[in-house]
Amino acid sequence: MSAQGTPEAAAKSAGVSSATPKGAWTITFLLFLFMLVNFADKIVVGLAGVPIMTDLQLTPEQFGLLGSSFFFLFSIAAIVVGFIVNRVPTRWVLLALAVVWALAQFPMVGTVSFTTLLICRIVLGAGEGPAFSVAAHAIYKWFPDEKRTLPTAILSQGSAFGVILAVPALNWIIVNHSWHYAFGALGVVGLIWVCAWLALGKEGPLEDTQVLAATEQKIPYLQLLTSRTFIGCVAATFGAYWALSLGLTWFTPFIVKGLGFSQSQAGFISILPWVFGATIVILTGWISQVMMARGYNTRAARGVLGSVPLVIGGLILATMPHAQGAGLQIALL
Repeated sequence: MSAQGTPEAAAKSAGVSSATPKGAWTITFLLFLFMLVNFADKIVVGLAGVPIMTDLQLTPEQFGLLGSSFFFLFSIAAIVVGFIVNRVPTRWVLLALAVVWALAQFPMVGTVSFTTLLICRIVLGAGEGPAFSVAAHAIYKWFPDEKRTLPTAILSQGSAFGVILAVPALNWIIVNHSWHYAFGALGVVGLIWVCAWLALGKEGPLEDTQVLAATEQKIPYLQLLTSRTFIGCVAATFGAYWALSLGLTWFTPFIVKGLGFSQSQAGFISILPWVFGATIVILTGWISQVMMARGYNTRAARGVLGSVPLVIGGLILATMPHAQGAGLQIALL
């Protein structure tokens, strides 16, 4: 496509500013923390897997159900809230999601049954399903299209840092106090973020509709949902979340029961995949933005580049059953 025919060029010719508004990086940092809390909430069940299974006398099948229950309403909630954010300011949607996360943690502080824990994880999953898409929608209102890749990569790495920073703290609470208090700590942290967002969170001044208005285009949902780009993204996300849910639920129990490490050692080991992953994603995000700036199209700079780590990750997982030795297995993961 020629430069004159791109949406970016059309937007510029229509007078849409490509300057980054003041306060954009403050919002990016707050949403980074939002995703940090999001993934700390996700990881806690897997991190406390062995104590939970011991205290509640759960079978591996029951614990697997507990892990998968988080995703029962995950996708449905994401779709429903996706329509809501087209009509309600993202500031208030983000606030509501964070409140749900915090409140879903507190029942676990006291004596809890398997059923209560299961229900709370389903509610938490419903609250966290829309998290990344709503946060990205909010960020897109602060950055023009050609400057979105790096802040989006930073946003996505709230997940990795949520694990990197939360795992040592949560594991210390689990080892020295109780897994019940680990959930309570996450509830308190969630409420702290709610207060910070109430004080500093704002709606972005740039609307996603600017480019569409400039080019007088409106894409029907049917065309959008049947496009090769959307189908490819769905397939990629399906594979990525399959691996992600496996890691969130079973990684730490595998380290403890499968490889024989202690709970304290497993907490440190559980950080390693996320440190490596955060490095790769931020680096890939920067490379993508550089490619966009040098004239590469979105297919190459975002689609092809983004698919490479996913394919490599899938190939690594396929080799896991054939890997021998704890060191090699941890290195591959």
